[in-house]
Formats: sequence, structure tokens, C-alpha cells
Amino acid sequence: MASNKDLFERRRRRARYRLRQRANGRPRLSIHRSSQHIYAQIIDDEAGRTLAAASTLDKDLRGKVGCTVDGAKAVGKLIAERAKAAGVEKVVFDRGGFIYHGRVKALAEAAREGGLDF
Repeated sequence: MASNKDLFERRRRRARYRLRQRANGRPRLSIHRSSQHIYAQIIDDEAGRTLAAASTLDKDLRGKVGCTVDGAKAVGKLIAERAKAAGVEKVVFDRGGFIYHGRVKALAEAAREGGLDF
């Protein structure tokens, strides 16, 4: 029987495989969620570098929000602002192995409201 870690890894690989097919040269908005924090990065896979990043550990958000839906919304708005400053408007959403609900969904919707197109 597969462990939770194996199932997570399988979902992550499946999501990334589909992203590579649909990317069309767009950078990806990668999400990582832990029990205490949530992280977002915009990564240019062709150049192999991070264009923008935001998390609940940033100075702007530290202590104000935790890893809640409200914290995820704040990170989504912040990553959208930083992406626009870096000249990125269109991305593909990489949810990793995380299911699209709760904090992941809140971050994605806040990033869309902030002006990112995916």
C-alpha cells in the first residue's frame, strides 16, 4: 500500500507533467504549503531562476498572518505585486501535490485578483 508521501509525490509529478505540456514558455507559479507557513515562487524554468517570491515569513507579513486562508490571500496579493514589478503577467499555476482547495485555492484566487493571468 502506498504511503501518504508516495501519493503526494505521484500527484506532484502528474501536475508538473501537465504543466510542461501547457506552459508555452510561461513561468510557473509554484506553491508550497507547510503546517505553519505558505510559500509562492514564480520560476522561469527555461532560465532556471526565480523571478519573484513571497511567503508568510516575509517582513511585510511576519507576525500579522499565519498559515490560514487569510495568510494565503495576503501571500497571493503580494506575489502578484512582485510579479508585475518583475514584468510577469501570465503564468501557469503549479499546485505541486497539494489539492486545489482551502489555502491553495485562496492564494490562487488572490493572485488572480492581483492581476496574474493563469
